[in-house]
Amino acid sequence: MNKQSPIIQINEFLQLSKNPNLRLFDVRTGADSKAEFDKKHLQNAVYVDLNSDLAKIDNPKNGGRHPLPTFEDFIKTLGELGIDKDSHVVIYDDKNGANAAARFWWMLKSVGHNNVQVLNGGLQFVENQNYPLATVKNSYPETEYISDYKDWQLPLIWMDDVKKASQDSEAVIIDVRESQRYQGITEPIDLVAGHIPNARNFPFSDNLDENGLFKSPETLRNLYSELFEQYDKSKITFHCGSGVTACHSLLALDYAGFAIPNLYVGSWSEWSRNEV
Repeated sequence: MNKQSPIIQINEFLQLSKNPNLRLFDVRTGADSKAEFDKKHLQNAVYVDLNSDLAKIDNPKNGGRHPLPTFEDFIKTLGELGIDKDSHVVIYDDKNGANAAARFWWMLKSVGHNNVQVLNGGLQFVENQNYPLATVKNSYPETEYISDYKDWQLPLIWMDDVKKASQDSEAVIIDVRESQRYQGITEPIDLVAGHIPNARNFPFSDNLDENGLFKSPETLRNLYSELFEQYDKSKITFHCGSGVTACHSLLALDYAGFAIPNLYVGSWSEWSRNEV
């Protein structure tokens, strides 16, 4: 049996759209994201809030700006959203999957839910394909999500691990933020500019083509193959500003057929408040 792609193309999505097991979620972010969702979203989509559904926000010094919720709380959220083990979950955002769509995908995969895909191109691309839009509020009947696990199943590491990795020649830390943030030229969000010592920069935007679609699996494989030839998966860590956009690159890696490496959720937002 072939592994399901973590990316769903618009033509595949159109075929799936009448499936009663489809659960479609809009995970756009920003100060006005809910208001923008209310104005216009893909038909049958339900809004998911990064800050309250996909994170447990506290002091960024302890876990960064978007730390994961507890496993138990996230399982409860899945039930409230109407997701059960038979659901075919499709997620989109308004940033080509580069923001919370990829984070939601990672979290679902990490509780053992494999039938989840991110819509290639996101809201703008699908909108241009004449997919029906809606303004009415939609919801799915609540369920009880039952996971086979008690904790996150995809590899996570913490600040102390990253500190060791930054001094380990056999390990590599990948920073997916845009190059100007990595270089410390600009920092629009966090308090301090710069990057984790010895981190390398692979901007997440390199996962996308000029149309804002994911590059082909073959192209992505070529982009990342040297990294996986040089380092063992267990020694590769991806991070970003707050553990959200890094998931875009983990999604790209899975799409390309690589094993998913470590995620440092605290990312620069935590590191810069402690180690600089």
